Amino acid sequence: MAETVAVQLALLAGGVLALYAGAELLVAGAARIALGVGLRAVTVGVTVVALATTAPELFVAVVGAFDVSTDIGLGAVVGSNVANVGLVLGLAALIRPLPVGPVVLRRHVPFMLLSAVLLLVLGADGTLSRLDGLVFLAILGGFTALLLYYANADPPTTVDRPDEGVDLRDVAFVVVGLIALVVGSRWLISGGRGILSAMGFSDLFIGLTVLAIGTSLPELAASVVGAIRGETAFSIGNVVGSNIYNVLAVLGIVAVIVPIPVEPAVVRFEIPVMIGFSVLMVALMYHGRRLSRIDGAILVVCYVGFVYLLLP
Repeated sequence: MAETVAVQLALLAGGVLALYAGAELLVAGAARIALGVGLRAVTVGVTVVALATTAPELFVAVVGAFDVSTDIGLGAVVGSNVANVGLVLGLAALIRPLPVGPVVLRRHVPFMLLSAVLLLVLGADGTLSRLDGLVFLAILGGFTALLLYYANADPPTTVDRPDEGVDLRDVAFVVVGLIALVVGSRWLISGGRGILSAMGFSDLFIGLTVLAIGTSLPELAASVVGAIRGETAFSIGNVVGSNIYNVLAVLGIVAVIVPIPVEPAVVRFEIPVMIGFSVLMVALMYHGRRLSRIDGAILVVCYVGFVYLLLP
């Protein structure tokens, strides 16, 4: 028993280290590539980085649906979206106030709110069916097409471009960073789930807490590192994009593979809380067009309160 706990704790520690190293490489490489190919950092944050850091949620949800239960995937997605706003953006804003550009508010945030409300509406009947999954994926396709359209129609100014082009080293940074993020997430999730399962916690609780936080660590690491490095566009764009992909891509793909039962308690509490965090984030963004350190503290406190309410 002692050896098992030691292995699980080692996985937790190794996962944290791998996530931080991966985030450093990912943010550094993606920032330079974004400028080198003529895209705004926020566009890359909402697409490439957000989709990449959503990979752990997708992996956990798909594997959980086949090997454990769909509660794992649903709980991880809902809990991860709450953690992304409350914990990730909260901590990033505490480190450095995050300015919010009009592009995020006009083009990206509405899709994040739409995906959250759509999850509540489609899950209200107790199941996310294959048809529901196709609806999610269709909306995701429209969102991605819209981003690509705006990326071509609204190129960055010359100020946004670096003097040199894209270096292959930057591409290598992104690839190695993504690998480290996925591996680190798996280590942390494996250790965390092993410990909580031994303590008798339910799959839904595990998904909403340790797996949600674990799968949000790539976003947390990328956003915090982005804030430290001054790449604040990545911090907000990464979270908004990740929340969109979590619902539309992860739950969409899983629901197409196998319908996802949605417990009435989740419809009454967890999903409305997820929507509430999204609305709170938008309200704070509109106030002063940035997330201040006070806003960050509010988000973190709200998240701590959410976790406390989940405790049995």
